[in-house]
Amino acid sequence: MLRLLNIEFHKLKHNKASRVLIIIYFALLTSVALVAAIKFEIGPINFHVAEMGIFNFPYIWHFNTYMAAIFKFFLLLVIVSMMANEYSNKTLKQNLIDGLSKKEFILSKFYTVLVFAAVSTLFVFVVSMILGLIYSDYTEPSIIFSDLEYLLAFFIKLVGFFSFGLFMGILVKRSAFAVGALLIWAIIEGFAKGFVYWKFRPHANDIMQFFPLESMANLIKEPFTRLNAVQSVAKQVGEDLSKDYSVHFTDIAIVTFWTFVFIYLSYRLLQKRDL
Repeated sequence: MLRLLNIEFHKLKHNKASRVLIIIYFALLTSVALVAAIKFEIGPINFHVAEMGIFNFPYIWHFNTYMAAIFKFFLLLVIVSMMANEYSNKTLKQNLIDGLSKKEFILSKFYTVLVFAAVSTLFVFVVSMILGLIYSDYTEPSIIFSDLEYLLAFFIKLVGFFSFGLFMGILVKRSAFAVGALLIWAIIEGFAKGFVYWKFRPHANDIMQFFPLESMANLIKEPFTRLNAVQSVAKQVGEDLSKDYSVHFTDIAIVTFWTFVFIYLSYRLLQKRDL
């Protein structure tokens, strides 16, 4: 495993565009902390985002993983361009000539995906822990370390999404076209979702949960309506915003299944393709 990772990180180290995208990605993850600095006064009204409770334990695990997942497209570009460069620079063919099997080649990419996802998850954990310890009203260990399943969901979500990008990169061979193919797939899922809700409304969610991008989205549901302030306002106007925000094993299993499918299809595609 370490040998394969060394090969991949050696390639990334000498790719300036990938280095820039990785730096931007982690800078954006850090920027979540800047939300705490949003503060302004309008006459007698003082507004401070950090005082709204978004950095309270254990809610912060939900909020920060949801927000951090938005920036995953920057690392997706690294994954996709990583595959495109293998074809354009002929390094894929050279690696195979040098004795690397096609299975090892795919594993090297998948291990890189796992490392990116793991480092991202650790980074979000550290940033969230620091923000929570500074701004949270609750600092009891039992509260701090509850709801950590959102970090697991974040990790699974990144692995699934990057594996999808890896498959598209191998399928299309060009980074721009691979990203375009992912966007087209997202549009297709959007149309499918509209059709399913139109034809099978009572069972729409049960059907849509098996689509790849939808299953990834289901891992971490939007956290905004979970805020006590939002819930209070909703009750005052007669709205019921209560829903299940928890991470479900079913969603984790579905995304894990799609991850396996994408990696397997990537391997089969590489096996059959004449390089």
